[in-house]
Amino acid sequence: MSPIAPELEQQRLTFQLQAAHATPQIIQCKSETVSTNDDILKLYHAGYRSALAVSQIQHQGRGQHQRQWISNPGNIFLSALIELQRPVDGRFALECGLNLIHSPTLNTLPDLQIKWANDLYSSQGKWGGILVEPINPHQVIVGIGINIFPVEQQMGQATTSLTQLGLTYYDRVQFLAEIYLALLQAAQWFNYNSQNLAQRFNHIAAFKDQWVKMQRNHQADLHGFFRGIQDDGAILIQQSADQIATVCYDGRLHLSTSSDAEQL
Repeated sequence: MSPIAPELEQQRLTFQLQAAHATPQIIQCKSETVSTNDDILKLYHAGYRSALAVSQIQHQGRGQHQRQWISNPGNIFLSALIELQRPVDGRFALECGLNLIHSPTLNTLPDLQIKWANDLYSSQGKWGGILVEPINPHQVIVGIGINIFPVEQQMGQATTSLTQLGLTYYDRVQFLAEIYLALLQAAQWFNYNSQNLAQRFNHIAAFKDQWVKMQRNHQADLHGFFRGIQDDGAILIQQSADQIATVCYDGRLHLSTSSDAEQL
């Protein structure tokens, strides 16, 4: 698929969002950039309170834990400036993922999951990611990276793309608009205290009821079965049948290949 000129992409995207009555104060579309999150931060300092930045190529995209996001041309690199009524916490990233995978372009694809806390996942691996960077308690930058087309495998992590998962055709501008609308919907869910978050999240949670390793900050790794999340977004790891699940609010979740895992 040949890229369209950024000016035309910006014009079409503005039209799509105007039709949905959800136009931010400014929309930037570029052929290439260093980081769309950095572009949004500059717009915030310029006085904007809602903004959308898109690029066809991103040279220094970043993901969770400051990892570099592979930025192959043709994939999605988008960041938005979102205002929240409640102080931001970890539930907002989960809401972004939940609303995104139910967007019209994606809701017919099978096997779309969310890997706690902010990976867009499937049984074949990671196809996207979400990075929430707070500017202040009520203003956040949300960066979205999505593999439309295959990328090289990242060390230690299986990766895939939407075309590999069954996406045969999509309209890029329409999908960009859907992503921004999904982020606005996520903000609405979060502002209403993320009602029934655990119920909505757990049926699409990657690694649910599987043996995992929780790599925690400043604490020993935790091994056990992933039992989903609580309504406050915390993860539940059950280490044995006679123990109550341990509650974790931060860390990195990995599928474990430990040979001593026993079904509870």
